Amino acid sequence: MNNETCESQLKQLREALDQADAVVIGAGAGLSTAAGLTYSGERFERLFGDFAAKYGIRDMYSGGFYPFATPEEMWAWWSRHIWCNRYEPAPKNTYAKLLQLVEGRDFFVITTNVDHQFQLAGCPKERLFYTQGDYGLWQCSVPCHDKTYDNYETVMAMVEQQRDMRVPSELVPMCPVCGKPMSMNLRADDTFVEDEGWHAAANRYRDYLHSHRDGRVLYLELGVGGNTPGIIKYPFWQLVYDNPKATYACVNLGQVMTAREIVDRSILVDADIDAVLDALLEGDTDGCDA
Repeated sequence: MNNETCESQLKQLREALDQADAVVIGAGAGLSTAAGLTYSGERFERLFGDFAAKYGIRDMYSGGFYPFATPEEMWAWWSRHIWCNRYEPAPKNTYAKLLQLVEGRDFFVITTNVDHQFQLAGCPKERLFYTQGDYGLWQCSVPCHDKTYDNYETVMAMVEQQRDMRVPSELVPMCPVCGKPMSMNLRADDTFVEDEGWHAAANRYRDYLHSHRDGRVLYLELGVGGNTPGIIKYPFWQLVYDNPKATYACVNLGQVMTAREIVDRSILVDADIDAVLDALLEGDTDGCDA
């Protein structure tokens, strides 16, 4: 997309925001990438250089699937991964900018991200649905029951006490009900636990969509790629199609698209999300230079 086209789309997005009665934000991995939570390159080498050298792991994503020989090694990896992507703030304040942009507006967020950055930036819990889990939660690996457990204290201890890429055996988490190993509360297969909080958030999101099925609704998609389009992208397209007053906006560096049925009510901004948020907050078009 050339700068002239990008500037035009950015102007349309600003107008759509100003005119919207409600804003539904759909956030994918690209939003966290824009905030500096990159899973490869310099950041990975700085934080996981020892794992790369010993195990041949080349990025944080693939490291999550590495067949570590012992739970002590596995939790050394995962505790460090959780800490740097969930409990430490993102390198950039991209999420705070987004919340500043919708401050005072009627909005709701659905996200496939599991890094808790919306909450860290101050997003009200009642306006958020994190569909795929949370790095900050553990569950029974079986699972024997539908409950999740906060892992902050144990993860902090793991990070502080790990030596030679191993955590002390006494820190390895086990299910308090059946005694089996605990696992991450991430939607990787059919063992994913949808706990009471998950269902409450899902109901709030469903109710929000139902109450805003008409009127000037902006469906603002940020950083959603092609991995799970059925969660945010395709539903957004359908919701816009069903509501003639609705607008679909897609902001993503190198990955912007829409359905032909709603192309006349779509805004596609192919640029860095962080720069676009700056431009929207400042009222200029510098976001198109990213």
